[in-house]
Amino acid sequence: MLRLELTGITKQYPAVRANDGVSLAVAPGQIHAVLGENGAGKSTLMKIIYGATHPDAGQIHWNGQPVQIASPAQARQLGISMVYQHFSLFDTLTAAENVWLGLDKSMSLAEVTERIREVSAGYGLEVDPLRPVHTLSVGERQRVEIVRALLTKPQLLILDEPTSVLTPQAVEKLFVTLRKLSDEGCSILYISHKLDEIRSLCHHCTVLRGGKVTGEVDPTLETNASLSRLMIGAEPPTLTPREAHAGEVVLRVQGLNLPQLDPFGVTLKSLALEVRAGEIVGIAGVSGNGQQELMAALSGEDPRASRGSVTLSGADIATASPRKRRHLGLHFVPEERLGRGAVPTLSLAQNTLLTRTEAVSKATGWLKLGQAHALAAELIRRFNVKAGGPEAAARSLSGGNLQKFIVGREIDANPKLLLIAQPTWGVDVGAAAQIRGELLKLRNAGCAVLVVSEELDELFEISDRLVVIAQGRLSPSVPVAEATREMIGEWMSGLWPQASAHSVAAEVGHAQA
Repeated sequence: MLRLELTGITKQYPAVRANDGVSLAVAPGQIHAVLGENGAGKSTLMKIIYGATHPDAGQIHWNGQPVQIASPAQARQLGISMVYQHFSLFDTLTAAENVWLGLDKSMSLAEVTERIREVSAGYGLEVDPLRPVHTLSVGERQRVEIVRALLTKPQLLILDEPTSVLTPQAVEKLFVTLRKLSDEGCSILYISHKLDEIRSLCHHCTVLRGGKVTGEVDPTLETNASLSRLMIGAEPPTLTPREAHAGEVVLRVQGLNLPQLDPFGVTLKSLALEVRAGEIVGIAGVSGNGQQELMAALSGEDPRASRGSVTLSGADIATASPRKRRHLGLHFVPEERLGRGAVPTLSLAQNTLLTRTEAVSKATGWLKLGQAHALAAELIRRFNVKAGGPEAAARSLSGGNLQKFIVGREIDANPKLLLIAQPTWGVDVGAAAQIRGELLKLRNAGCAVLVVSEELDELFEISDRLVVIAQGRLSPSVPVAEATREMIGEWMSGLWPQASAHSVAAEVGHAQA
């Protein structure tokens, strides 16, 4: 008997048919991948299964019985749990309080707190149940969501991009957990754009394109290229990076010390870093080791840095506002798309005004809405954003398309320095290649680019030099050609060797150049 069977599921929105006669079957204990580009209809289908969205047509059978899943609460009663790509956590509550709110109240908050400790330790997903969510990085919030789902002991677990902000080591631990759940009879619906993961983990794969099922395969018998062709209907895109020719120092960080802002934050300790024109420097690290604090200090969100500790093309910007830094050529793409990179309820045209001032009159301060509309339309065209037009609300876009829009908005500003965190989080293979290609073009045009990412493959693909952040400290930089994944993995635990006298001299020489 099948655990879940969908027949002819259709969902029509005003501008698009998200699901068009989709049929899908999941057996007990099966890890079943759902693969497709951003906007292919995967998330809509998962929300229908979870009761968060209702289909216009089609049937759902659960353990052989026809059901109509009216709400997530009913889905959880049936034994269905879901981890969303965009998290559903209350920032002002602790991790334990968030988990407790999503359960049936058969356990007290104290019991839930203890269960979180047990489950997170057993599955290698480190979660401090007493930390407020607003102090957690994206990766740490992901762990809270996964642990919350596991506490319900589901018969079907839906995972929407569960590893997008996890380190390779954490991914392997998660896979051990998922295989154990599978062996125990739990079915798993697994959405991911990481083709290696699907081939390694999943027993079966259903491919969606344009809201329709276009193929079903055994992923263990496929290659990355063949899965990519099924997903996008064409050959997978390739990058052609060239050797960097680094120029003058654009960003210089020296002696940056910042005490933590809250008890759960990370203190930055004696950071030193340089990024030159025409190069991409990648920062690797386990989530929650100071990435947020560093980007806040560099972008101007945290202006507490001591004078002279952060300079942009020689100008001291340590205490400058974000607007002043943008005026000097620094642009920033935060890791959190909705809420920080874009205002969910505002249109794409209105969202251009967050960081682009072309549509604001310098004389009067009036908004030039027509110009904002034109800029959004050009970004949609240039960066191949699938959207209902410049007036579409940011929250109406799929995660990957919104990411392309936000990245495009900052790249189109022709920055001298681009700071970008998690550039391809939750983005399909085609969109990821496009974003990485745009970053390489920007570098080739002479921009200095600093990338914070928890995807080592991405950093090795586009970076010229790598540094690692661990416990608020930065490792020495290493050219990508001289780095290995094993070495960077060790450094992510803070185990880099002390700089030799030669290395120290080299760093001093760079600083004086």
